[in-house]
Amino acid sequence: MILFFGTRPGKKHSKQIQDVNCPFCKQASTLTLVTQSTYFHLFWIKLFKISTVSYVECHHCKKVYIEEEFNNEMRNALENIKLDK
Repeated sequence: MILFFGTRPGKKHSKQIQDVNCPFCKQASTLTLVTQSTYFHLFWIKLFKISTVSYVECHHCKKVYIEEEFNNEMRNALENIKLDK
């Protein structure tokens, strides 16, 4: 019997962050939070979530911030977005 299993990324979810300035270019309300989960699959059916990655991208200067680089404002916005879900 042949089994097809592995991991694959899920859909990206984007959310505009309001009232937070980019630490690099200092532009207001140009940041977008992107989250994407990775799933274990069997026969291309998602069974369970393995991990979730979040990052913030500035639309003005195109700088990307990973979770370790988030400042307090970004962390608060991330928590507020998680509470809204």
